[in-house]
Amino acid sequence: MKQSHAAAALALCAALTLSPHLAAAAAAAFPTKPVRLIVPYPPGGGNDTIARVIGGRLSEIWSQQMIIDNRPGANGIVACEITAAAAPDGYTLLVANVATNAINGSLYKKLPYEPIKSYAPVSLLGSTANFLVVPAASPATSVASLVAMAKKQPGKTTYGSNGIGSSQHLAGVMFNTAFGIDALHIPYKGTGPAIVALVANQISMSFANSLAVVPHIQAGRLRALGVTSLKRSNALPEVPAIAESSPGFSATSWWGIVAPARTPKAITETISAAIRQGLDSPQVKEQLHRQGVEPRPMTPAEFLTFMEEELARWSKVVKASGATAD
Repeated sequence: MKQSHAAAALALCAALTLSPHLAAAAAAAFPTKPVRLIVPYPPGGGNDTIARVIGGRLSEIWSQQMIIDNRPGANGIVACEITAAAAPDGYTLLVANVATNAINGSLYKKLPYEPIKSYAPVSLLGSTANFLVVPAASPATSVASLVAMAKKQPGKTTYGSNGIGSSQHLAGVMFNTAFGIDALHIPYKGTGPAIVALVANQISMSFANSLAVVPHIQAGRLRALGVTSLKRSNALPEVPAIAESSPGFSATSWWGIVAPARTPKAITETISAAIRQGLDSPQVKEQLHRQGVEPRPMTPAEFLTFMEEELARWSKVVKASGATAD
């Protein structure tokens, strides 16, 4: 029975790949069953939050359930490998991000997936800056006072991130270089666990995306000292850009949706159009803007170009930082 199911699935994939007419028909009816959206990190972080925002809206648009499937592990590699091996029919999607699909390609000598070639691009979802945050009980009240504290107690300042080689990790590397300090990197399995540790005062600071930290900042559990964009964030305009203290300092995050490679173009374009509709929703726009995320829907072709540019850009940053995960 299992073999017959596998054979049928392979036959369907082959038909969709080879026949434009069948692919168009499948796209017109898509989706006819629940769609799985794989998230490379645990609940509580930016990847999970944006997945649930767009997933909820797509469920309404399609009248089909979007199943959010958190598959953390190995800096996002576990989720990427699962998605790359899934049937190319549009029913398994991945929340791609700056770490999994731009940074990992340079961070690891060998990956079980190709950051771009293993996937069919669908759409960018949005981008945001990372905030430099400290626990509410921290004596640091500004970038200058944090740097002074780190220099006064060398080797005792720590910063958490959502994994080795993530944009959060590399933002810390850039911060160390820019201000001449030696804060120790503490990697976690996702932004959520890192923020839990920060709120509990187990680490000194973190560079985390706005989706993960703005609610904690507004609730008084964390204090924002700076933002990693070149200009201040609309979400917290009173927080200075780190670039105001170190000109040119910039480290931003982004999220998008990809499908397994060989997913028919007609289906990726159908999903992309639904994502654009979802991101154009006033409720979704307001929700994302409030947390410092700029909605940025793209066509599959536009998103492919974007990912290629990001892969090249972060390759230079990783090389300059000397970071490696091997």
